[in-house]
Amino acid sequence: QVQLVESGGGLVQAGDSLRLSCAASGRAINSYAMGWFRQAPGKEREFVATITWSGCVKDYAYAMKGRFAISRENAKNELYLEMNSLIPEDTALYYCEARIVGAPGTRRTADYRYWGQGTKVTVSS
Repeated sequence: QVQLVESGGGLVQAGDSLRLSCAASGRAINSYAMGWFRQAPGKEREFVATITWSGCVKDYAYAMKGRFAISRENAKNELYLEMNSLIPEDTALYYCEARIVGAPGTRRTADYRYWGQGTKVTVSS
């Protein structure tokens, strides 16, 4: 079992930056592809970014490309999401998710086995 705990959310203004963190426990995540997803009120959970176990390959949703950066530090068992130039449309609950060992990252939240409780990001205009 992998337990994931997100942190770093908050209330910011449009144009600001935030760095989200995801701390994993239970197992080392160095063999897991990881992803960030988000869910705005009244909407379905949507893909934000994913990263391979090695950190070498990253994929982003079109709306986040160039503004967000996903990274990981396997030695610390942590995943990060650097978010820049935030806009009100980025307001959502952000989830860290992990796939099963050895499986590649995907853009579908249903493909991920583990996720945390989420951290709330609110961007005011």
